[in-house]
Amino acid sequence: MSIGRTDLNLLKVFDAVYEERNLVLAGKRLNLTQSAVSHALGRLRELVGDELFMRTGKGMVPTGRAAAMAPALRDSLRRIEATLGGERFAPEQSTRRFVIAANDHLTAVLIAPLSRELQQAAPGVDLVIRPSTRLDLAEQIDLGRIDLAIGIFAQVPSRLNSRTLMSQGEAILMRRGHPAARRKLSVRDMAKYPLLTVSVGGQEEGAVSGFILERGLARQSEMFDRQALEEALQREQERPRGRITVPHSLAIPELLRETDMLSIVPASLAVALVKSSDLLRREPPYRAEKSTIRAVWHRRDEHDVGHSWLREMVAKKARAAQEALG
Repeated sequence: MSIGRTDLNLLKVFDAVYEERNLVLAGKRLNLTQSAVSHALGRLRELVGDELFMRTGKGMVPTGRAAAMAPALRDSLRRIEATLGGERFAPEQSTRRFVIAANDHLTAVLIAPLSRELQQAAPGVDLVIRPSTRLDLAEQIDLGRIDLAIGIFAQVPSRLNSRTLMSQGEAILMRRGHPAARRKLSVRDMAKYPLLTVSVGGQEEGAVSGFILERGLARQSEMFDRQALEEALQREQERPRGRITVPHSLAIPELLRETDMLSIVPASLAVALVKSSDLLRREPPYRAEKSTIRAVWHRRDEHDVGHSWLREMVAKKARAAQEALG
């Protein structure tokens, strides 16, 4: 294949189809008709000598050759745009779409207020929120399918950049009228009453010491400091009883209702849930390590003006959330 025979617009079509897995959606993204996208793919198939995508009931599935090509092609396109100065980014006029990976807790704490501000500052900008718990984050960032991942990361590979957004401790939630509500919570209470915890991946999914390692990126799998809890109870010759473990936080208020369970959650989530439901918040009766929430993105996006704007907007909301914790 000779580069002299290649229309670089074909590579933009390939990139859009690879991300969207759909010809119509790829066309909308590029302002092309489905027929034009299909024709461009046909030309690229002839140049490459591979089918590139197979049409299935689940959309356009990339071949092995396409999957191997995608990361390098996307990186090359970004470099070309950066070399030429990139596209002008005016938030109030932009129709750009950003994809953010975050769990439901961080979506409520950071993305919801971000969305409200975008309605005024950038009404044409769209956000797509994808779960940060059931996909290979590092691979998705490498492929350019996720612009920004927000979470707790113990390890970030050198090909990715990161920024600290906020730090927080933990809190204990209980229903109003709970037997332990009238006094200061004790370590023995943590053993006496069954626990409701949030975990987004256990040992069966490769979690080690509360983190899942994916292509050099280690993300937190549990939303509380299990080691601190177990050590505190061990000193009292007690063991915690986890009655219910859920993969998300939305069900916590309903699960605590009319039960004597206690729930260990991040402090910012506790603030949000106490405001929106009939729950009480208490401080843990032991010392738990604070967790640091970071934003992670690919180095190729470091100088993208639109991406930089998005990162700053997220950081602004994180600062507000940090201030709310006191």
